[in-house]
Amino acid sequence: MTTPALAALRARFPDADLTLLGAAWHERFLTGRPGPVDRVRVLPRVDGLAGQPPGAPAADALPAFLAQEREQRYDLAVQLHGGGAASNPLVSALGARRSIGLRAEGAPPLDVTVPYRYYQSEAERCLEVVRLAGARGDAEYPLLAVSDAERDAAAALLPGDAPWVALHAGATDPRRRWPAERFAALADALTATGARPVLVGAAGEAEVSGAVVAAAARPVTDLSGRTDLGVLAAALQRCAVVVANDSGPLHLARAVGSATVGLYWCGNAINAAPATRTRHRPLLSWTLHCPECGTDCSTAGHPHRRGDGCAHRPSYLDQIPVAEVWEEVSDLLGRVPADAWSPAHR
Repeated sequence: MTTPALAALRARFPDADLTLLGAAWHERFLTGRPGPVDRVRVLPRVDGLAGQPPGAPAADALPAFLAQEREQRYDLAVQLHGGGAASNPLVSALGARRSIGLRAEGAPPLDVTVPYRYYQSEAERCLEVVRLAGARGDAEYPLLAVSDAERDAAAALLPGDAPWVALHAGATDPRRRWPAERFAALADALTATGARPVLVGAAGEAEVSGAVVAAAARPVTDLSGRTDLGVLAAALQRCAVVVANDSGPLHLARAVGSATVGLYWCGNAINAAPATRTRHRPLLSWTLHCPECGTDCSTAGHPHRRGDGCAHRPSYLDQIPVAEVWEEVSDLLGRVPADAWSPAHR
């Protein structure tokens, strides 16, 4: 969701050297790939910084890392990672001539900041920051480059001419997962009409994908854990439609130009859902109370409202019926009557 902002920075500063401080997977995926980023530096662990992968270099490597980065004498440092409690001090420590970024209440300052409020389109949020440096752009994801080798590998995994439809049943937060049995019902309906469903995901999502395979009445191809990120991008690009929870593969599918049906909890849709509908169809669940205990879980991001949710992690997407997803997939495929789905499953 930061890619529109990165593209805008590249357009504003075409001759600049653009360095991304990120994770090892960023380095593997982006090195040598055409795009706005010139190089990736793998960030050591930073105390309090959200979203750091388990394999990040140890925190004791951070002082030397920052010393090396200060030697680069950056002209501009941009903070696009949350409200800034941990990330703003990190960006300040780079010693850039100017720093810009996001700032939540109580977070350390940068030279110029945009107020951080949780509920905002992430793409627009990042664009709002880079506008402080004169960059301009829109929230559409720039097309991600996929190599011929990646396309060949994807074609070997997904052969033939019948339309493939990718299904991603995983998500880091179980509350963001559409129930496995509904993915299975959708897969069966696709198979019955001549389309070919395929499950995608990381190796750690094998159990979630396996639950879909087990619940389906017909065989479903499962690529979970069988591709690296580049081949996954090519596989998603090869699919006619991608149906996914609000997670990385859904955004990757949008980045390679695939049509998508995204499954969102209503609050997450504010942050992550696309604004256009020709190629992308976000479907929302409006569940506001925990299905297990009834606690109001809509107060996150609102510090003056009572309550902070509960510890339960059931699906919050069970309000989305299979028929609704089926109709959107059918429309995007443009070849299956929307009323072919059995009313018994509505």
